Amino acid sequence: MKRRLKSNQIILFFTSAINTRRKEFATLRSVSSSEKRTSSSFSSNILMILIMERYDRAITIFSPDGHLFQVEYAQEAVKKGSTAVGVRGKDCIVIGVEKKSIPALQDDRTIRKIHMIDDHVMLAFAGGFYFICIIQLSSSFLLQDFAYGFLTELCTFKWLSADARVLVDRARIECQSYKLTLEDPVTVAYISRYIANTKQRFTQSPGRRPFGISMLIGGFDFDGQPRLFKTEPSGAYYEYLANSTGRGEKPVREYLEEHYGDDTIKDEASTLKLVVKALSQVVQSGAQNIEIAVMKKTDVPGECTHRVLTVDEVEALMKLVEKEREAAESEEAAKKK
Repeated sequence: MKRRLKSNQIILFFTSAINTRRKEFATLRSVSSSEKRTSSSFSSNILMILIMERYDRAITIFSPDGHLFQVEYAQEAVKKGSTAVGVRGKDCIVIGVEKKSIPALQDDRTIRKIHMIDDHVMLAFAGGFYFICIIQLSSSFLLQDFAYGFLTELCTFKWLSADARVLVDRARIECQSYKLTLEDPVTVAYISRYIANTKQRFTQSPGRRPFGISMLIGGFDFDGQPRLFKTEPSGAYYEYLANSTGRGEKPVREYLEEHYGDDTIKDEASTLKLVVKALSQVVQSGAQNIEIAVMKKTDVPGECTHRVLTVDEVEALMKLVEKEREAAESEEAAKKK
């Protein structure tokens, strides 16, 4: 019959183990006085690593220096996903995503990165992000060969598609519930906050893990104003004019910070070019590996249109961007001469 250890016995056990480990490090070799100080520091660091391992596997326990390691690991998982970009234009929302190469025999409809969620919202995920864009669409939209009546939000996701699928399903249900209860469509801020709250709850419950995806959420409210939000695996969310996520987040965001302005978002064509140029910072393999969706408001209040660009349209955009880049380089070279 097994005997339970009392709390003071457990404390004595860990104290004894730590003291034994200290002695082992102290007797590794004979060192000079200066080397002894280095060895002591090394021993303390190793001890800290051994102790910190206890906090590495629990999402509900802070480490002594204030970290939730599983949440931080989820944020690192986001950085390994393919890149997504969202830009808020004057009268449109444009989302561009990087597509990975797929096996020759795989049906490409099963790995679409842009999907509808509600009448006026679209989402895009990256490793752990997605964009949510709210736009008024038709009451029925064909999504992956299934008709979702009144479910026409658009979303794109990457990498951890299972995590994304769970959140998209929950967001769709919440959009329907909101509309049935209040008889109004959800706002971009509301559905962004709902998704962020869902992700945050998974950082506080034992027996679960954080969602390994991050989201960029954008769209049009009923007043016709475009909105763009970003949510993190931790449950934090913020509003942006333009942002990116995934493995190429940093160079793409730096490009957007430098080039985002009234001239680059004045209309749909300008906003599309900005997204293509931003994605070109990390995607070098051509139009086949880029997917772009556009949502645009109409003259009718509360109504918007949505379309996904074809490969030919993306290719034409990339050629136009390349010509403009070459022309700018030629002009700059001529000035130097």
